[in-house]
Amino acid sequence: MKKNKKNKALWLKESEIAVGDLYFTTANQYRAVLAIKGDFLIYAPSSEGMEPLRPDAKMPFANSPVKKCQIATFAQKEYQPFEWHRVTAIKHQLNNMQLAEAIAQCNAKATIEALLAE
Repeated sequence: MKKNKKNKALWLKESEIAVGDLYFTTANQYRAVLAIKGDFLIYAPSSEGMEPLRPDAKMPFANSPVKKCQIATFAQKEYQPFEWHRVTAIKHQLNNMQLAEAIAQCNAKATIEALLAE
C-alpha cells in the first residue's frame, strides 16, 4: 500500500494562526481556532468532505468535540484556499457572533477556560 506524502507547501506558518480564524483542509474539513495560549490551541473541527460554506451559513461544528493540540501540529496539516464572502484566501477571520456560535456548537467554553488558566 502506497503512503501519501504530505505537501509541505500547503502547511501554515505558525505565525499565520490566530484566534477566530477559519481554515479549510484538503480533506474538505473546516477548522476554527477558538483559543491560543503559549504553544497550544483549542480548535473546532467539522466533519470531513464538507460542502463549501455559504456566507449566511451557520458554523459547521454542531456536536463536534473540540481538540487541543500544539500550534506546530495544527500548522502541519494540508490547508487549501477557499472562497467565503466573495474572497478567496487560506484563512478567514470570524466575527464575534460566528466565533461565539462555533464555541457554543462544540461546547468548548470549559475547555477554553482550562487552557487559559494553565
